[in-house]
Amino acid sequence: MTDKTVKAIIRGRVQGVGYRDWAERQAHALDLTGYVRNRRDGAVELVLAGSGERIDRMLNSCREGPRLAQVQDIEIAHSSWTGSGFEVLPTV
Repeated sequence: MTDKTVKAIIRGRVQGVGYRDWAERQAHALDLTGYVRNRRDGAVELVLAGSGERIDRMLNSCREGPRLAQVQDIEIAHSSWTGSGFEVLPTV
């Protein structure tokens, strides 16, 4: 059941460190839907849909990210998502 959807823009050293693959694994483990993709400005864009508690857990994990990431900032906004599953999308 989806009771919350958010979009997070994650900035810092988050490209070239396995952030998207890490985020995909975390989202699957938490049974969240949505997507992750790199942005040309160097950030990672993440949309998460699912239970509020699981999204909060994911966002807390995103502040650390994978081992080589250095997250400086996460901007979070309410969003919408009508897809199913979790995808890694091409860079925008």
